[in-house]
Amino acid sequence: MVMLVRSPAGLRKKREKKKKPIVVKRVSTVQRRGRATGSWKIAYADFVTALMAFFLLMWLVGTNSSERLRDISSYFKMPLAVALTGGPTPGDASSVIEGGGRSLTAGEGKLRLNPVLPPKAVDVANAGEMVRQEELEKLRRLKRRLEDVVDLTPQMQKFRDQLLIDFTSEGLRIQIVDKQSRPMFDLGSASLEPYAEDILKQIGRVLNEVPNHLSIAGHTDARPYQGVQANYSNWELSIDRANASRRELISGGMDPAKIDRVVGLSSSVPLDDKNPFNANNRRISIIVMNAVAQNAAAVTPQ
Repeated sequence: MVMLVRSPAGLRKKREKKKKPIVVKRVSTVQRRGRATGSWKIAYADFVTALMAFFLLMWLVGTNSSERLRDISSYFKMPLAVALTGGPTPGDASSVIEGGGRSLTAGEGKLRLNPVLPPKAVDVANAGEMVRQEELEKLRRLKRRLEDVVDLTPQMQKFRDQLLIDFTSEGLRIQIVDKQSRPMFDLGSASLEPYAEDILKQIGRVLNEVPNHLSIAGHTDARPYQGVQANYSNWELSIDRANASRRELISGGMDPAKIDRVVGLSSSVPLDDKNPFNANNRRISIIVMNAVAQNAAAVTPQ
């Protein structure tokens, strides 16, 4: 019997032929992402808004006193039935006088979220002076307005020297004076010349722009009345001329309720003291009264 014996090298080659290489395949799965959206931005914005509101709430809580916080807490503890039926709130006081308590929890007063500041002391003297200065400034603007009307109206430019505008203790005074060559009225009469009517109508339109009331006075010179009417003097003549001027102011558009006083002063208050017969003493004086003069004119004599 013949035995075949293989060498170790041959055995090794046979075993290597029997072994096959093991190949491991790893499959990587790549997921495709969908299209990007902005939903995260909305969520982030909500988060930032909530955070800001939280910090604002913390700031409000930190700036209020503990007593105020207790009052606010008591306010929100009001029962729902009381809120719906309109019954007394937790802050109602037992007194008929509203408020006055320091705390809601003690039932002494009503809730006041806004602090009540003490009234400021009012300086009456300074307040009165401010009112007077404001009123004076309004009268100054009225004076400039009248001067502009005279300068810009052709019909009134030639009568500029017969219009005198100044200030008195009663207010703004407008005087329309006579000239020897250009009188306002017929001699010894209360009939106005046509140009005098135009002047008064223009003035009436301007004076109606301010709320101040008026006082109208008629003046004559020192010459005695030479008319034919019996028991008629410069006193009657001056008041008739003042009343005729009142009618022309109203005809120009002025409110009749603005006139508080119409008087005749004859020759008792001359414009030219040295020459009582001067034509300038014959005039109509219109005073736009300030508050003091207006109040004095409104007092009814007893």
